[in-house]
Amino acid sequence: MAGDSSDRVVDDPQLDPGWQKRAALRFVLTIGIVSLFADMTYEGSRSITGQYLAILGATGTVVGIVAGLGELLGYGLRLVSGRLADRTGDYWPITLFGYFIQMLAVPALALAGNWQVAAALIIVERIGKATRNPPRDVMLSHATEVIGRGWGFGVHEALDQTGALIGPLIAAWVLYARGQYQAAFEVLLVPAFLTLTLIVVARLVYPRPQDLAATPPDIAARGLPKVFWLYLAGAALVAAGFADFSLIAFHFQKSSVVPAAWVPVFYSIAMGVSGLGSLIFGRLYDRFGLAVLIPLTLAAALFAPLAFFGGFVLALIGIALWGLGMGVHESIMSAAVAGMVPSQRRASAYGLFTGGYGVSWFLGSVVLGVLYDISLPALVIFSVLIQLAAVPVFAVVGRRFAATPASEKY
Repeated sequence: MAGDSSDRVVDDPQLDPGWQKRAALRFVLTIGIVSLFADMTYEGSRSITGQYLAILGATGTVVGIVAGLGELLGYGLRLVSGRLADRTGDYWPITLFGYFIQMLAVPALALAGNWQVAAALIIVERIGKATRNPPRDVMLSHATEVIGRGWGFGVHEALDQTGALIGPLIAAWVLYARGQYQAAFEVLLVPAFLTLTLIVVARLVYPRPQDLAATPPDIAARGLPKVFWLYLAGAALVAAGFADFSLIAFHFQKSSVVPAAWVPVFYSIAMGVSGLGSLIFGRLYDRFGLAVLIPLTLAAALFAPLAFFGGFVLALIGIALWGLGMGVHESIMSAAVAGMVPSQRRASAYGLFTGGYGVSWFLGSVVLGVLYDISLPALVIFSVLIQLAAVPVFAVVGRRFAATPASEKY
């Protein structure tokens, strides 16, 4: 009987750990390719919206408020979609709805005749991302459990940022060839269409990504651990001091430090640094844990003086450090959340985490936008100091989480 049972296990490919890892990796790569085209679309757009708003007559304060409000809704509404995903247990409908809203908003910017309409579409795009991210990240967290969360989220982020690298280059090429911002938004309709096609295909091929997880959900777990809330506090400090690229691009436009056609190229370079860093630091996270956040936060905080005070070369270095910070926020921070909370509360945790992050980014963006119109040195000091304040918080979180037995983390 034992021999027969063993034969049946071997003959069932879904009970083979090797099959599970391969299926999980294929899912991560599939969603990564979706993200590649999605980022090509909306990051191509975001690389020129700061200048676009300036040309349409917006002020620095308006740009700061629009960028901050977009991030507030883009992160804050994840609390709603995360809780809805946890309550229904059905991640795909919410994910699909969010992708469709986001991808349709970007090419519509070509039709904006004033900064008010453009600002509304920028915010709608962020709402679409808010809707689809928590359920999508939960699906990724199930798959990355068997291949390493740091590595899995790092691979996804690398593909994501590859699209974020290409999109701004497309926008820069269109601006160089045509000199029209509207034409750049029209071209971005192509990757938007590919994104929507591929996400529908992913839904058909992987209807239940949660089945890829190595362990069943802990149905007895309740609430979120204290270390999660402390970690959220540290991330909120980082977000408050992290300027949105729209404000940086606005500064480049007003100061003429960086030629207009080079601004999306700078953004593309930042996305390339972000993607490469995600792969490297994802591996380091799997090996060393949250300790890797400390040197990365210190390095990323230096973007502000370089980007806002420097000439062309120093501004480029500052943007590269800004991209490094973005890669850390999107990959390592997401991977860490998945390891802190039980799987059946994961969508809500992602919603809470990114919601708090977004509120802090909004408040910080408003402050940075106002400070830009008043005093550039004050802006830089505020940005650097508030990000550095997160370092001791991350140090405490890393020690507490590493010292907590696995059975007590939830």
